[in-house]
Formats: sequence, structure tokens, C-alpha cells
Amino acid sequence: MFTGIVQGVGEVALVEKVGRNKRLQIQFPEASMQGQQLGASVAINGVCLTVAEISTDQLTFDVIDTTLALTNIGELTVGSKVNFERAARIGDEIGGHLMSGHIMTTVSVVGVEQIDESVHIRFTTDRQQEVDARRYLFDKGYVGLNGASLTISNIGPDWLEVSLIPETLRLTNFVNLVTGSRVNLEIDAHTQATVDTVERILQNKA
Repeated sequence: MFTGIVQGVGEVALVEKVGRNKRLQIQFPEASMQGQQLGASVAINGVCLTVAEISTDQLTFDVIDTTLALTNIGELTVGSKVNFERAARIGDEIGGHLMSGHIMTTVSVVGVEQIDESVHIRFTTDRQQEVDARRYLFDKGYVGLNGASLTISNIGPDWLEVSLIPETLRLTNFVNLVTGSRVNLEIDAHTQATVDTVERILQNKA
């Protein structure tokens, strides 16, 4: 499990195709992976990946074809910047909201606007996506974007918007987003369960 509080930005050092899958090697900031273990989970752009190799501050992950197709991990190239978070431990402070690292779909940036000290980023949530997440999105509700727990600041019929403070921009790869950038989206399990249960009850009453 993860908290949605991104701990920093890593850089892709190697992308190697292995059949239908890929092997990623990521360079992390110095000492950020101290004490890391093989088989541990790390969220990369919000995707839960398993540590396959360790070399000081560089970790290697194997990514299956399904994950490559569903998320923006398949688009990463050498030099790409990625958000990361180590798995939460019992007793850790939950500063964001509980996240599983299981991506529902992706959304694309349609606008980036800076207003004073904050940056407002708008994403499409149109019906063209294979998975329609709009029923789980609410004004002022939580959403996981590239592994960051964020509050939806505004929402429309086919878009959502978040507002980012300077500290969030400093610690994440959101500063690199431009129109067309594809971002991983996760809905927390509690919201999914609540919405699905209410819909099922209403359908049974109809």
C-alpha cells in the first residue's frame, strides 16, 4: 500500500525490451532507497512495481505487457522523470489517502495554467478511454495522479482539474507535464466500493 505522498523524482536509466515485457532501470536520488530489499514494492508514477535488482541508488523492475498497455510506463524512455514512493509501513503517517498502486486508466493533459504561486492542470476524462472512471470522480474528492494523492479542484462532464502548490511541483514530475502528456489515474478502493454499492442498490429498487 502507498499513501500518495510522492517522495521524489527518479530518472529512467535503461529501458530494455524482454519479449512482450520490459525491464526498467531507474536512478533514484542519493540514499532515497537505503535499506531497500529485493521483492519490495515501489510506486513508479503510481504503478506498484517489484524490485528485481538493486545497485545502490539504482533499482531494476520487470514490467508485464498488461501494465505497459494500461499505464504510461510503456511510454518511458531513457531520461524520463518518474514520481516514486516506497511502500508504506505500519505506523507511517497517512498524509494523502491509501492507494494500492493499481491504475484504473490514464488521462491526458489538455491545459496547464499558472495563477500566482499555484499551477492548475486540466485532464480529459472522455468516453474514448477503455475504462470510464468519471462515475468515481467528484468535486473536492481524492484522486491519484501519477502516484500523487490530489484533491479535485474543479470538474466538468469530460474533464477534471487539480491545483498544485510549489512544494508539490518541486517533489513531482508534474512540472514537466505539457498538453498531451498521459498521466496514470487511480481511484481509491473505498470510493469505488461506495459508488458501486449505491448504484447496485438503486438499480435493485428500480
